[in-house]
Amino acid sequence: MKAKNQRLALLLLAIVAVLIAVLLAMSALKDQAAYFYAPGDVAKAAPALDRAVRIGGMVKPGSLRRAPDGVTIHFTVMDETPHIIAVRFTGIPPDLFREGSGVVAEGRFQRDGLFVADEILAKHDENYMPPQLAGAKHESGSLK
Repeated sequence: MKAKNQRLALLLLAIVAVLIAVLLAMSALKDQAAYFYAPGDVAKAAPALDRAVRIGGMVKPGSLRRAPDGVTIHFTVMDETPHIIAVRFTGIPPDLFREGSGVVAEGRFQRDGLFVADEILAKHDENYMPPQLAGAKHESGSLK
């Protein structure tokens, strides 16, 4: 085999190896990806029941209820559409989690439409200041 043909064969082999590696990585990531849905998106096309997804929106004021066990909470997520999603979470929610605040929940939908969250992330706006700094600013009149 000539050197030119040998180089061409090695180049083609390298391209095929890279393509196989990319396809394997994409396949592995597809199973780990959590798609993001807002309540309006769920109303248009409900996600698969066995797929982990993220939902996001605002915690509807007046919807937060705590179960007697002390660790389970039920609340409703809303967005600018008239659609809502009922959510159940068992665990300790983040400190910033409250009615009227932004939330991202990761979990799965059940057949009855209830979203069972495994994790909750509270969102805050760009003006957020940790309570420790807010207290220091309030007491001294400025940040030190």
